[in-house]
Amino acid sequence: MLTYQSANTTFLISLLIGNVKDHLNTINSKKKSAVLNRYWHVTLMVSMLLLLLCACQQSNNRAVSFNKDIRPILNEKCLRCHGGVKANGGFSLLFEEDAFAPTESGKPAIVRGSHRQSELYQRLVYTDPELRMPFESEPLDTDEIELIARWIDAGAIWEKHWAYVAPSKDIDPPPVVVEWMDQDIDRFVAAQFSAHGLSANAPAEKAVILRRLCLDLIGLPPSMEEAQTFLEDHSEHGYEDLVDRLLANPHFGEKWAAMWLDLARYADTKGYEKDSNRSIWKYRDWVINAFNDDLPYDSFTILQLAGDLLPTPTTEQLIATAFHRNAMSNDEGGTDDEEFRVASIIERVSTTYEVWQATTMACVQCHSHPYDPFRQEEYYQSMAFFNNTADKDIYNEHPKLYTYPTAHVQNVKETVAWIEEKVPHLPAPSENGSLFDRTQDLLHALDYRIIEAEDFAHNSPLIELIWPDLDMLWQVQDSSWVKYESVDLTDVVEFGFKAATSLGFAGSISIHLDSLEGEKIGQTKIFRTGEWDGWQGSRPPHDHLFKEFIATITPVTGFHDVYLRFGVGDTYIQHLFYLDKIILHEQTPRYKSLSRALQNELKALYHAPAHTTPILQELPPGKSRKTHFFNRGSWLMPEHEVATKVPGIFAIGDEEPQDRLSFARWLVSEHNPLTARVMVNRLWEQLFGQGLVESMEEFGSQGAVPSHPALLDWMAVRFSDYHQWHIKAMIKEMVMSATYRQSSAAPEEKIALDPNNQWLARGPRIRLSSEQIRDQILTLSGLLNPGIGGPSVIMPQLNVGESKIPYYAITGDSALYRRTLYTYWKRTDPFPSVMTFDSPDRTVCSSRRIRTNTPLQALNLLNNETYFKASESLATQMLNAKKNLADQIDWCYRRFFHQKMPAEDLQVLTTLFRESQQHYIRENGHSVKNQQLAMTLVANALFNLDKFIVKE
Repeated sequence: MLTYQSANTTFLISLLIGNVKDHLNTINSKKKSAVLNRYWHVTLMVSMLLLLLCACQQSNNRAVSFNKDIRPILNEKCLRCHGGVKANGGFSLLFEEDAFAPTESGKPAIVRGSHRQSELYQRLVYTDPELRMPFESEPLDTDEIELIARWIDAGAIWEKHWAYVAPSKDIDPPPVVVEWMDQDIDRFVAAQFSAHGLSANAPAEKAVILRRLCLDLIGLPPSMEEAQTFLEDHSEHGYEDLVDRLLANPHFGEKWAAMWLDLARYADTKGYEKDSNRSIWKYRDWVINAFNDDLPYDSFTILQLAGDLLPTPTTEQLIATAFHRNAMSNDEGGTDDEEFRVASIIERVSTTYEVWQATTMACVQCHSHPYDPFRQEEYYQSMAFFNNTADKDIYNEHPKLYTYPTAHVQNVKETVAWIEEKVPHLPAPSENGSLFDRTQDLLHALDYRIIEAEDFAHNSPLIELIWPDLDMLWQVQDSSWVKYESVDLTDVVEFGFKAATSLGFAGSISIHLDSLEGEKIGQTKIFRTGEWDGWQGSRPPHDHLFKEFIATITPVTGFHDVYLRFGVGDTYIQHLFYLDKIILHEQTPRYKSLSRALQNELKALYHAPAHTTPILQELPPGKSRKTHFFNRGSWLMPEHEVATKVPGIFAIGDEEPQDRLSFARWLVSEHNPLTARVMVNRLWEQLFGQGLVESMEEFGSQGAVPSHPALLDWMAVRFSDYHQWHIKAMIKEMVMSATYRQSSAAPEEKIALDPNNQWLARGPRIRLSSEQIRDQILTLSGLLNPGIGGPSVIMPQLNVGESKIPYYAITGDSALYRRTLYTYWKRTDPFPSVMTFDSPDRTVCSSRRIRTNTPLQALNLLNNETYFKASESLATQMLNAKKNLADQIDWCYRRFFHQKMPAEDLQVLTTLFRESQQHYIRENGHSVKNQQLAMTLVANALFNLDKFIVKE
């Protein structure tokens, strides 16, 4: 249907053509040709101008979008003075309610429906520089002012930033089929090609995709066996089978843990000036295992943020909470522990929002967010979730979890099982009890016999109305007694009384045989056990009010009646006495050996070197801290108290989170619009080199706009709903796409259209990470120690100047050649080899690594001692693999890339070998070492190939 403007244009063109026809009818045929030609050109030019005018008019009539058209103008030109940091004139454009509220003039600056009545518009068009906005800056251009006017006239509709709107669950892949790209992900990608003049690349060669996939999924090059299996598999499912094998490979967790450890700011030291050691490698191993076990991301989130708040947390769940114990702490003398405790809590808030929400919140500590709708008050409401943990920035890093060597723990388990088999009628293990709890149960069962209180006779009146569930609550006074009939006292050496008393109770219990006046075989004093006022009648005494009172008795054999006589020192005053049970400590010969065996194993366990891990632990209710709003972000200027609350821009569901656990659950709930988006973007970046949102750390209005917004939202819903937060399933879907499997090679013309491969019309080609480069060298040289987990490895360091670190020492060759992930990470002096290739120092959370290209990288690969030893090892293998020089070099190249070496490259390396060999002959004479030395240089050169340090 034609618009009014397009209909007018069509009419004018038709009228012009009609006039041409009328004029042609008035002239002779000889002149018609020239006139027709002239009129045709005029008509064509006028038509094009009219059509262009029509297009411009239609563009002007397009509805103005706040997010697309207005917000970028406000962010760039206005929020510096009218945002979260400043609100000059009482006017802020950060929050909708503020933008339309009365300013200091008493009137709103924006009047919906009328730009002429809006002070905002008037200030934009003033000619007086003292009144025109932006003040003391370049004025907005005409188009920008017109957009704002049209937006106001259309009702000034305020839209949420895309990231704060939940992804739609109704997005379907576009019905696009392009060449061989037929997966759902591919349809989203292919839908963008035509708009950018692009088309999909052909699939990568099998050898290329093999190496790419192995480096992406396990961080290591394929073994010769894996390569042969895949390259010789021509079945339809050969590639998918390779994907499944790599996802199940235990090295998968190591590769993907590196990404998470950057986010978790994991390090083996505490940071700051002292930067002393911190034993927290158990957390690193937990992350590796979590990825290997495919722990769903929602559980992965909850355990790290609040695993200690689960009803009965396991050891592994407690270790997970070390995520936030990775924050720096200050051991320097003279520092204020509370200052740095607060600094750590503040850092946890900022890290949590960056990791799970891709939101920069650090600035909100001091003022409202400059560009996004987060008020300063909301920062401290979020801080309240984290402010009640027991850690205090003290040297010993309390609270810590102690874990013991596996072999010792296994010995205890085996002994427990042996005792349970030998001894009948043992108490059943508690459903959620620990191994320690079970050992204590067994020791009590072997050494103690329990006489429950309800089996006693007594002469004191029972109190039955105050606490109906306490059957043995007596009023006792001097000379009250309790009797138990026919007790076997053989082998009994002690009487234990577990009891609770009312306030003011003090006295004793004497033990008599067969009658109240019989032989006294033992006595113990009883004191007030706690702050229990028995007369209040509100609830029974808590467990912490009970105490065990021990009386050593004279050895007696056989069965006897046992009388307990109370002496309270006052004949007339009655006290409450709750006797829970009598415990008889026995030394029965038949159980002595079993008890001793278990005690010996426990002793060996306790004396074994324990590993400690700092963990989170919530303060008990009575000791909880109050959280205050800090003026200008200073802990020295606390103001009003704040309660836990998530920022108002987010939906919260039925209930506002109250603690860390409910906050963590909210993060992975359907009400949170960001968590799934942020994680699939991280996974995508690891595979393709760049996220669909390039600014991994910032999804706010100052971050990058998604290149494929529909694909991002579709994958987010797919991840959380269809895959149920399983990371391996989401990664598999990505790598199974034709988009991922494209060749990365492209002509210059295609690269010029999309230099950064934003539109994904070719496969990823990026430099490998520092870990991948080193691990690849160690693997292909045969030096890699493939062990998984364990303490960090302290690497040798050059003792040069101020960087000298006395405790950096060689740990042993085998340990030195472990994967880079296990390198001891000292914050103030990280391992130089990884820093050269752009690893972060992990003082703070790092969402992405910026790839650089510097001469130091080449120098590192050429001269690093470990890499040179790897070159020596590889040279030995090359010399032993083949007899001919060219075959030896080609064998190595095939091992690296599973392809035949190009002839020109082979010629260069052959020449390098021969010239190097001649050099060493001149230096050493005709030594047998010359060939080894020359081949070492060739191997070193192969390690320095651009193709080697790049994923193609």
